[in-house]
Amino acid sequence: MKSAYNIILAPLLTEKGTIDQEKNNVYLFKVAEDVNKHQIKSAIEELFKVRVLEVRTSVVSSKLRRYGRWEGRKPGYKKAYVKLRKGDKIPVFEGA
Repeated sequence: MKSAYNIILAPLLTEKGTIDQEKNNVYLFKVAEDVNKHQIKSAIEELFKVRVLEVRTSVVSSKLRRYGRWEGRKPGYKKAYVKLRKGDKIPVFEGA
């Protein structure tokens, strides 16, 4: 089994994610592509000591990028929307 640090790769800070965080207490994370919702839930609860109510996942596909005449690909990733119990906060997103 993977450790929690190998499941949760990074927090995702976007404008849409910040609005969702303030209104619905939903946080965005970049996660490993081979994990499921149960593993994500247990990793978040272990790392941040919060209660997770719901996990939704989405796979972002890779995109073609051009740098002058050179073509490359921006890698795809999997992201997780994690809804927390009312009153719970994750300090990484609060700037503390």
